[in-house]
Amino acid sequence: MATDPKEEYFRAFERDNRPYVSINLPFQTACAKHATSTFYASRIYIIVSNSISKSANFGKLKDALGDKIVGIRYGIRHHTPWPDVLETAREVHEKKADLLITLGAGSLTDGAKVVSFAVGNQAFDEDALSRIAEDAESDEKADPTSIKDPYPPIITIPTSLSGGEYNPFAGATDLRTDQKRAFRHPKIGPALIILDPELCTTTPQSVWLASGMRAVDHCVEGLAGVFFSPNSKANKEERSQAEKTFLEGLKGILPGLLATKKDEGDVEARKRAILGVVATMRGFKVGAPMGASHGIGHQLGPLGVGHGETSCVLLPSVLKWNLGQAQKKGQDWVQDRQTVVLEAFYADKDVATALKKRDLGREGAALGDVVKAFVQELGLPSSLKDVGVGPDQFDKLAKNAMTDGMLKTNPVPITGEEDVKEIIKLAAGA
Repeated sequence: MATDPKEEYFRAFERDNRPYVSINLPFQTACAKHATSTFYASRIYIIVSNSISKSANFGKLKDALGDKIVGIRYGIRHHTPWPDVLETAREVHEKKADLLITLGAGSLTDGAKVVSFAVGNQAFDEDALSRIAEDAESDEKADPTSIKDPYPPIITIPTSLSGGEYNPFAGATDLRTDQKRAFRHPKIGPALIILDPELCTTTPQSVWLASGMRAVDHCVEGLAGVFFSPNSKANKEERSQAEKTFLEGLKGILPGLLATKKDEGDVEARKRAILGVVATMRGFKVGAPMGASHGIGHQLGPLGVGHGETSCVLLPSVLKWNLGQAQKKGQDWVQDRQTVVLEAFYADKDVATALKKRDLGREGAALGDVVKAFVQELGLPSSLKDVGVGPDQFDKLAKNAMTDGMLKTNPVPITGEEDVKEIIKLAAGA
């Protein structure tokens, strides 16, 4: 592969050969270069967001790839509905594509992952897709030895901060039940992630900031979660590495979000936030699990709430509930871990100043209140009422949330739907 002195090209995770990351080249230049010299692709299928498809940036990508493009999918709906995935998978298979490229934000990334997994396993209808889902019932689940690698490989060009491109799993919504279901495989993610802060200046501000709160949620639930409990099986080195990378993530993401809220054209702030996401995902790689904000959020999405907005709405309430329950049960370590996160928020002078303007000085501050204030400082929704989810939907949300595996790794055990409903009520809003 020919090198370019401007390009930084590195492994996202030190010990893994995938994904690689490219930054500092224009996205279309990096994409054309690696499509040819890394993947030797001649039949490229693109999944592009509807908004970007109407922009000059999409024209740049099409010009760079030329007649290698054999198909284009314009948009995948929020939370990756199965019909969108299956329709795309059938077309990718029919076109004999040898490379998938995504240009856009989170749902496209999850969509491409599941599309590639479906094509690799010839899963072109709902029953076949259900059999390769991680949560498939035992009587319908495919024999693990029969599961094949995803195909074709994926290049992802993200325009948000949600970070899903770094994970070896994906979520897609089964519209028959409105349940988001998980798909997992060591090779389900992209082989290459191309980062371009300049491209991200075209992302709608609300999408950019909300996806940034999703990244904050990764850091907060990682740092304050069961990975650091007295009963954790993680060793000292693993804990140290996870804490280091999550804190590094917050150090880049928090001020990066504030700066781009003030100035959408601040490319350096965007780069800082983007590299903060890379650091954050290294914490995931060590093995730190998420908790109830993610678990309930996965099922809030299919009710019509944007991916990042689920974190804006739920994370403060989950933190408050966890702290209150931990104090009742004598789980002092929960408060200790929330204090670690608090210190990270106040360590940045711009973040601390923004919080103090909202009457949240460091002394006596609670993490749930601090996160909610930060969400509000970004101008994002901070309650279920703000996102149009009312009491008539609470029972369904609680029931579906109990099927999500991340409730099992919440730092305070969630024993049933009533616990979930308590969190939901905290998040309801006036």
